[in-house]
Amino acid sequence: MSCKNCISKSNGTPRGCNNNGACTSNSCNTFTVFDWLNDITAPDDKTMFPFCEVRFKNGRKDYYKTNSILLSIGNVVATQVEKGHDVGVITLLGELVRIQMKKKNINHESGDALGIYRIASQKDIDVWQISRDKEEAVKVRARKLALKLELKMKISDVEYQGDGSKIIFYYTADDRVDFRELIKLFAREFKSRIEMKQVGLREEASRLGGIGSCGRELCCSTWLHDFRAVNTSSARYQQLSINPGKLSGQCGKLKCCLNYELGTYLEALKYIPRKEIKIKTKKGIAVCQKVDIFKRRLWYSYLDHPIDWHELDAKTANNLIKTNKKGSTVSSLEDFAIASNKDDTNNLSLKTDSITRFDRPRNRKLNKLEKT
Repeated sequence: MSCKNCISKSNGTPRGCNNNGACTSNSCNTFTVFDWLNDITAPDDKTMFPFCEVRFKNGRKDYYKTNSILLSIGNVVATQVEKGHDVGVITLLGELVRIQMKKKNINHESGDALGIYRIASQKDIDVWQISRDKEEAVKVRARKLALKLELKMKISDVEYQGDGSKIIFYYTADDRVDFRELIKLFAREFKSRIEMKQVGLREEASRLGGIGSCGRELCCSTWLHDFRAVNTSSARYQQLSINPGKLSGQCGKLKCCLNYELGTYLEALKYIPRKEIKIKTKKGIAVCQKVDIFKRRLWYSYLDHPIDWHELDAKTANNLIKTNKKGSTVSSLEDFAIASNKDDTNNLSLKTDSITRFDRPRNRKLNKLEKT
């Protein structure tokens, strides 16, 4: 579902979100948690959890005390910061906030928690919108200043504080960067307090967003909250070719989706012998050529005849390996191979099929017209 400003026009062209992420239905925001307790009223002896979730630019969320202010999801509020105030949108209230804070290891009983000042006035919203409109121009100018100082860093995003008194610059860099001179230039150029935040390549991709090779929005910019380590062993377990171009995401790191099905593969591999284990037979040593993990099938061939493959069940292969470990030699692979007539049928089909079998038959009416 989307808000009224996100629906298409009568001619089918998308209208786009005119609320700039502040729609009251809250469905334009990323990392949105569905409030399944919205229609359930709390018992009379239970007070509402005194914290709320506030969303800022690019899905950044923080948790604040409500300070007994009557709030609802979608309200634009002025939040407490070290100096001045910030402006964000309420995205979650009630007991689900407690669950989210527990999930992110945030102690709501600590005395240093920040709170909500007030529901944002029209003046607060105007200053906030003016500051947001300046961010793109500030980012372009900041990149030019960084290039002028020949700093090996990339400024990926800029975020103004709600009252316009502070600018946060998000950057990526391979090594440590001395940007003390750059901060002085920024302060003179933009007449605001400056804060530099270094982010990783994955966090940069999640902030900027994009479309993955699957055709969907990036997981890190829509629903993936934590970045777990991904290594090439995840691809090897799933029998994927180690191709950096195909396995890398837009951040340049290995795709997070390599971990999604890894657990299923690891569970299935428990019943399959390792590929490097050889089977000793009276006809020679057999090596594994191919494995089908989910069908639990293995194809072995003799070292002397690598072209001839013999299909074995995983249970049978394990029994043959156990026999070898006991010091006995197996008779041959043919005695334990799974009988299959697929090769014979494929050979027959290749012999009988014509090379023109995919040609479309010509229309009979056209043939009659040509004869006339």
